[in-house]
Amino acid sequence: MKQFKWKLILIIGIVVVAWIYVVPSFYSTVPGWWTTLRILPSDKIHLGLDLQGGVHLVLEVQVEKAVENRIERTAEELRAAMRKARIRPVELGRPSKTEISIRILKQENMDAFDNMLDKDFGMLRMVSRTTEGEGLLVRLDLPDQEVKYIEEMAAKQAMETIRNRIDQFGVSEPDIRRQGKNRILVQLPGIKDPKRAIDLIGKTALLEFKLVDEDHDVEEALKGQVPPGDEILYQVVEDKATGRTRKTPFLIKKRTYLTGAYLTDARVQIDTQFGESYVSMDFDKKGARLFERITEENVKKRLAIVLDDHIYSAPVIQEKIGGGHARITGNFTTEEAHDLAIVLRAGALPAPVQILEERTVGPSLGHDSIQKGLLSMLIGGILVVLFMAIYYQGAGIIANIALILNIVLIAAALAAFQATLTLPGIAGIILTIGMAVDANVIIFERIREEIRLGKTPRAAVDAGYARATTTILDANITTLIAALVLFQFGTGPIKGFAVTLSIGIVASLFTAIIVARLIFDYFILQRRVQHLSI
Repeated sequence: MKQFKWKLILIIGIVVVAWIYVVPSFYSTVPGWWTTLRILPSDKIHLGLDLQGGVHLVLEVQVEKAVENRIERTAEELRAAMRKARIRPVELGRPSKTEISIRILKQENMDAFDNMLDKDFGMLRMVSRTTEGEGLLVRLDLPDQEVKYIEEMAAKQAMETIRNRIDQFGVSEPDIRRQGKNRILVQLPGIKDPKRAIDLIGKTALLEFKLVDEDHDVEEALKGQVPPGDEILYQVVEDKATGRTRKTPFLIKKRTYLTGAYLTDARVQIDTQFGESYVSMDFDKKGARLFERITEENVKKRLAIVLDDHIYSAPVIQEKIGGGHARITGNFTTEEAHDLAIVLRAGALPAPVQILEERTVGPSLGHDSIQKGLLSMLIGGILVVLFMAIYYQGAGIIANIALILNIVLIAAALAAFQATLTLPGIAGIILTIGMAVDANVIIFERIREEIRLGKTPRAAVDAGYARATTTILDANITTLIAALVLFQFGTGPIKGFAVTLSIGIVASLFTAIIVARLIFDYFILQRRVQHLSI
C-alpha cells in the first residue's frame, strides 16, 4: 500500500506537469494570470517548416574567397611594412589569387627584407626565391595548414553571422546547422517575406570607406583607361515612385581606409528635415581615431561609403569629424534601412555565400499537412482504442487510458524541450500509438496465461508483469537506440521522426509498466476484485 501511494503521487505529479506544458499549445493566448506567474511555461509546441510554411535554404560558403582576402590583406601589410622599413624600390604583385610576388631591385635592401620577413611575416611560406642580376624575386603563399584553418574558421564565422542576422530579423525557431565542410542549412519556419530574408542572409555586408579619385576622368576610365590603384564602382539609386534605377559611376581608389570591423552599433534614424530614413553608425575607440584622422587629412575630398562594392553615398568631407559617429544615406525605405542596420550590427560575412538550394513552403500547404496528419492520427487512434476495448474488455480500457496519457506526455515533452514537430514527427507519433499498446498486449497475454493456470487475479498480474517486463524493455530499448542514432546522424525529416519516436518510446514504457500497473493494483488491492475483465 505504501508503494501504491508513492506511485500514485508520482503519476499525478507527472500528469499535472505535463498538462501545464501542454496548455499553451492549445490556446492562442494564455490568460493574464498565467503569464504573471513566471514559473509557468509559455512555450508552445514548435512547428517545423513543413507544417507552418517558410524558407529552406542550402548555402555554400565560398571559403576560397576568405583565403584570397587574407592574401590581399597580407600583401597590403607587406607593402606598408616595407615602406616603413624604407625598402625601395619594390614591385609587389599577385601572380595568382593565393600568391604574392615581391621584386626587390637593389642588392642593399635584401638583408633588410629578409629580417623583416622573418620578424613580422613568419607565417608566410616561401614558394620560390630567384636572383635576377642585382635584384631578387620572391614568391610567397600561405602554408596548407593555415589555408585549412582559414577555410574552417570562415565556415564557422559565416554560420554565426547568419544566425545573428536571423535572430535580429525576428524569425522564431530557426534551424541553422553546418552540412559538410562549407555548407550551411537554414530553415526559417513561418516567415512572411521570404525574399527579404534571403537577401538579408546572402548579403556579404563588407563595409568600406574609400576615397573618390577626383584627379582622373571617370569617362576615360569607363573607356578602359583605369588608373593604377583605382577601380570603377557604381551608386544605384531607385526612384520609389516610378521604379526606375539610375546608375552613377565613380572612380574609387582601391585602398580601404576603414572597414565595418570597428563598428559597435548601427541603428535606423529619421532625418527630421527631409523625413528620410538613414543608418547611424558608431565606431569603437580605434575606429573613431581612424575616422577622425581620415576626415582630418582629406578635407574637401569625397569619401565613398561602400557596401559589397556598391556605393551608398559619397559625401564631401567638410571638416574633421570626431566622436566616432557616421551615417549612411541612400533614399532608403524604413525596411531597407532596418535590414542594412541588421547586417552591419551582425558583421560582414568572411566570404560570400552562394544559394545552392532554395525551397519556399506556403502556409496553406503546411496547414493542409497538419489537418491530414492530425486526421490520420485520430483515425489510427480510434481504431486502436476500439480494438483494445473490444478484445481485452476492461483491461483494454486501462490500456486506452495509458495510451491517451502517452500522447499527452509526448506533447508535453515537445513543448518542454522546445523540440520541433514536423510532418515525419507526426508519423512518429502515429507509430508510437501502435507501439504503446503493443507493450500492453504482451502483458495482457501473459496475464491471461496465468489466469488459465488457475492463479488469483493478484498473482496473475504480478506474474504477467514480471515475465513480460524484460521482453518489453529489450524490444523498446533496441528501438530507442536506433531512434537516437537517427537523431544524431540524421537531418531534416529523419531527425523530426527520431525526436517523436524517442520521446514516444520512453512515454510508452512509463504508461505501460507503471501507469497501467497502478490501475490494476487499485482494482486488486483497493476494490479487491475477484475476476479480471481481460
